[in-house]
Amino acid sequence: MRSVLSCLLLILLLASARSQVGVGGTGFKDSLDVAIRASGSRIFYGTASYYADKFNGRPTATGELYSSEKMTAACNVLPLGSWIRVTNLANNRSVIVRTNDRLHIKMKRLVDLSHVAAQKLGYVGRGLAKVRVELLEKR
Repeated sequence: MRSVLSCLLLILLLASARSQVGVGGTGFKDSLDVAIRASGSRIFYGTASYYADKFNGRPTATGELYSSEKMTAACNVLPLGSWIRVTNLANNRSVIVRTNDRLHIKMKRLVDLSHVAAQKLGYVGRGLAKVRVELLEKR
């Protein structure tokens, strides 16, 4: 019963966000970004961006230095050190990355990926992508 209610809540919230964006949802705005975690769920939906080059070599929230060549991500809703699978919903490409940083507190995006991870997902030219993020078991 609990999972049914969680699914219904998720459907209502997504429908509400979609109606505000417009049918087809071509302009998935950051302010309407949805990062919903249904009770017991390990899957999130939202928008991904990627780090600007100026952050290369700067310390992350874990203390390690950011490298655009490592498969890492910044995320505010998951614990640091989490392994996540990020799937680009436009082309179904996936990557597995480790969270080692946090986003700015006012950022509405779900995840900020390293440049190499964004390249593998195929959205570097666009800058943003609608994604599904799945929390994986510890490796």
